Amino acid sequence: MTLRNVGDLPVLPLPESFALTAAYNDDQFPNKVNLGQGVYRDNNCQPWVLPSVREAEETLHNQQVNHEYLPIAGDSKFLTKARQLLFGPQIASSAENISSLQTVAGTGANHLAALFCARNLCPKNVFISDPTWDNHHLIWEMAAPNVTQRLYPYYDPTTRGLNLDGMLAELESSAEDNDVVILHACAHNPTGIDPTREQWKKIAQVVRRKKLFVVFDCAYQGFASGNADADAWAIREFYSMLFTEELSSSSSSTPAGMFVCQSLSKNFGLYGERIGALHLIIPPWTSPEGAKAHLVQLVRAEISCPSLFGARIVHTVLDDAELCTKWQEDVRIMALRIKTVRALLKSELEKIGARGDWSHIEQQIGMFSFTGLSIAQVQELRERHHIYMLSNGRMSLSGLNETNVAYVAGAIRDVL
Repeated sequence: MTLRNVGDLPVLPLPESFALTAAYNDDQFPNKVNLGQGVYRDNNCQPWVLPSVREAEETLHNQQVNHEYLPIAGDSKFLTKARQLLFGPQIASSAENISSLQTVAGTGANHLAALFCARNLCPKNVFISDPTWDNHHLIWEMAAPNVTQRLYPYYDPTTRGLNLDGMLAELESSAEDNDVVILHACAHNPTGIDPTREQWKKIAQVVRRKKLFVVFDCAYQGFASGNADADAWAIREFYSMLFTEELSSSSSSTPAGMFVCQSLSKNFGLYGERIGALHLIIPPWTSPEGAKAHLVQLVRAEISCPSLFGARIVHTVLDDAELCTKWQEDVRIMALRIKTVRALLKSELEKIGARGDWSHIEQQIGMFSFTGLSIAQVQELRERHHIYMLSNGRMSLSGLNETNVAYVAGAIRDVL
């Protein structure tokens, strides 16, 4: 290995979303619009503290809680509630094959999952949707450099919809036993395109037949449709199809296991608290204790133990029936606002005669729209109109409201 002076290391670029936010903040143009950063904004395009979260903060303040270390695996009360939210009370309370650990948001959960898979499964490939959240690639590059990253078709630019046939064909022809496949549980980032329930069942059948290890990334539960149970449907269906007691321990088509990387940052508006969980599901006739011990060891080496405040907030909200009902209304409000600006943008583009079919904007779900704009068009939007979005055409809809949607629509028409 060649020794280098650390002062000679090349400067690496910032991730695009962070670089865009920095450029937006430096821009002095009065009508600039930030459609790049994946965070919720209210109708004035300002940060919004969920009322249920604010009330939980006040409750904790009045309790005068301490600030001691958590166990390595995290806050057990938080993990119980996070698991119930994700899997539903029935599965969460009865399934002994689910092990849960608190993580540094969804990113930390994904990184821990990649480390564990690389060290213990030794997969040949990890299959990642084309396109995907860009951090998936970096996480696997850093945590599992010996695992080959392979793309499976996901977005069909012709229909601006899901390429299910291409996805299934790639997994059928290229995936091997114990290979890993990353799936977005809801509100796919960046496309906003989710499989239907029947399509999810077809994907699960291929996973079971090919004996793949699934890593679900669940970053927007409740935020996508406004209903937390509906947004967790795919995860619960996979659990039912892959890991129920009806499956025989000698089954030749049982996958090795499944991870769910759960972020509570976005659906609680706790971005800076970095709160998340990792759930490992293994076949019910096996013991999870050994696998959980290896995960705990990885956490110890990385962060020693997770942070406390965000976990307390989530537990306080979900453990109180009245607060939980308020939180459900909060996420419904967020989801409804995003749906409303989707309809506004589509209507405005059609009203001003923007070239093309814009129905996909309203058909997609979640915070993002995969607009279909080219790299050159996105660059022109930034340079001429001070509108910032990712170069792949992903638009964060929370940056839109009634006062700027006409300006954005007109700018899009100008660059087509």
